[in-house]
Amino acid sequence: MFCLFPHPEHITTSCPDDIGQQQIIVAEDNWTTQIRQLSFQHCILFLQLTFWRDQLQEPAKFAVAGQELKMPSLSPTMSEGTIVKWLKKEGDPIAPGDVLCDIQTDKAVVSFETEEEGILAKILVQEDAKDVKVGTVIALMVAEGEDWKSVEVPSSSDASSSIQSPPPTVPSSEQTSKPGSGVAGQEVKMPSLSPTMSEGTIVKWLKNEGDSVSPGDVLCDIQTDKAVVSFETEEEGVLAKILVQEDVKDVKVGTLIALMVSPGEDWKNVEIPSATAPSPPSAPRATAKPTVAAPQSESLGPAVRTLLEQYHLQSSQITATGRKGKLLKGDVLKYITDNKLKPKIPKEVPPPSAPKAAARTPAKPPKPSVPKQVGDGYIDTEVTSMRRTIAKRLTESKTTIPHAYGVTDCTIDKLIVLRKQLKEDGIKVSVNDFVIKAVALALQQCPQVNALYKGEEVTYPVDIDISVAVATDAGLVTPIVKAADAKGLEEISAAIQDLAKKARDGKLQPHEFQGGTFTVSNLGMYGVDEFSAIINPPQCGILAVGGSRTVLDDDRNPVTKMKITLSYDGRAIDEEVASEFLDVVREMLEDPSVMLLGGQRGLREKIGF
Repeated sequence: MFCLFPHPEHITTSCPDDIGQQQIIVAEDNWTTQIRQLSFQHCILFLQLTFWRDQLQEPAKFAVAGQELKMPSLSPTMSEGTIVKWLKKEGDPIAPGDVLCDIQTDKAVVSFETEEEGILAKILVQEDAKDVKVGTVIALMVAEGEDWKSVEVPSSSDASSSIQSPPPTVPSSEQTSKPGSGVAGQEVKMPSLSPTMSEGTIVKWLKNEGDSVSPGDVLCDIQTDKAVVSFETEEEGVLAKILVQEDVKDVKVGTLIALMVSPGEDWKNVEIPSATAPSPPSAPRATAKPTVAAPQSESLGPAVRTLLEQYHLQSSQITATGRKGKLLKGDVLKYITDNKLKPKIPKEVPPPSAPKAAARTPAKPPKPSVPKQVGDGYIDTEVTSMRRTIAKRLTESKTTIPHAYGVTDCTIDKLIVLRKQLKEDGIKVSVNDFVIKAVALALQQCPQVNALYKGEEVTYPVDIDISVAVATDAGLVTPIVKAADAKGLEEISAAIQDLAKKARDGKLQPHEFQGGTFTVSNLGMYGVDEFSAIINPPQCGILAVGGSRTVLDDDRNPVTKMKITLSYDGRAIDEEVASEFLDVVREMLEDPSVMLLGGQRGLREKIGF
């Protein structure tokens, strides 16, 4: 019998005396074996010796102990979260400041940055695993140079029950005919565009399928629970497939709404996940939208980029301490602390010039659907997500905040005379503008009313930002007049007109309606004499302004009166402070000269007013 023993090494083995000494030589160079005529017993013996030689020479493999990465607490009230997207894959290197994944908290989708360095060895909690508790192990890391494939998964890991394999993709009819020919698309999901947003409606797609997309381009306008907000993308590629069409109601945050592919790939052949069924296509839009190419930004984490934009900083101003000169979030925070910086209002970027035919038309919030007759004597109207949110927050305010009230009557004849004089000089201001200015200056003198109740603490902001209630078709919105105490009447008037127009057109940006330290609500123009408003948490006060009315004073002379009602949080504001605040506001409205002098009541007597 003849046996061949190919082997990549030069092997020498010895046989026992009873069958004679033999040498089996295997060539190393070209896997060609020098053939010797051997008996069957020689063959068996050779195989046994080769097996044991390999076992002795092969190093033993041991499992590598991994470093646990746990579900972080990304907001003060977060107790659980959902991983929306993993931005690192198993085997990817990780440096301090890198974003591992995007996590849906109880407030918004937040990027999870790590301060560790190593290799992502094992993902234990897959995307879209719901309600993962804070502290649950979601992944394992190993140090550089270690065998990440041999990482040891702890049997007691809380995440062991959460390990999920991605659902098997059921090929569509098109994919079945050409297996493996589809282009893998990059998922675009419904973003969280406000702290309280849980679902949204796509009002208008500003990109068509096949359009190129650059970082900073607006993909679509989305109706949140507050306003219509533009959804900008940080990705580059081609919009391959729109999965959620316009006016599809209440799309949950994190829902897949579109697919993108890289430039140069066949976008028409994008592979659609089987779990996602595209909504019925709308009528094709005739006019293609212009593509505005934004300059490529350097490799910065989302948290770093947000801080730079919020404080109007350039990355070149800050010393980077990360690996390979990477700018970390800690570097930016240190620079802000060292220089005692405060966030600034984002700069308004003028829209790019474009042909009239391709100009972007502003998207207005969807009108309430036409009521349908259901029975005799009543109709049903669909409640929008924005109105549901308003109802939820008002109910929460009335049931959790101990509302207290104070009412005063103001004589505003001098204010009306001054307003007419200003109008003759070409300065148009409303009574509401005077009210906002008076409130801002009163908050200066009574800073205890300019308060926010958060958790079990009361904070007193330095800035005085007045929220102004504006009624829109979609519901009540409260845009903010920033630093109202430092603005003149004309500035306040211009700001309110601009914000009110944006609110009614649904074009308010998040920074224009989120925040505020005190609210003014005026129903006087609707013929309401007096009303009580509900506090907008976490604020601690709101002033309700009624309409003017003519009455007779004690001397039987006609005077113009206006009632104002203060609703305040009894946990943060005492009755004495609330009374003083109302007294200051009333005095300024009754004698606008105090207001024009910056609210310095003592200065009026000194200069003879």
